[in-house]
Amino acid sequence: MPITTSAKKALRGSRRKKLVNLRQKKGITDTVKKFRKLVAEKNKKEALALLPAVQQVLDKSAKRGIIKPNAASRKKSRFVKMVKNIT
Repeated sequence: MPITTSAKKALRGSRRKKLVNLRQKKGITDTVKKFRKLVAEKNKKEALALLPAVQQVLDKSAKRGIIKPNAASRKKSRFVKMVKNIT
């Protein structure tokens, strides 16, 4: 447990930031799950419609530091490749 007042304030701030980060990560996983489900069902039209939303979520989370920028780029690239490979 923190002892000094500044450490107590820092703990409160880090808890708030943790909640924001968890909410953002949950948003990533939810949209990615929806997208992967559509790809697994070979539903190309709806997957293409959801792709910009997935890319936007990944870009925002990379911008905010939730995930690293290269990880976001890699995931976006792989998702585009998944949609292209749907027959």
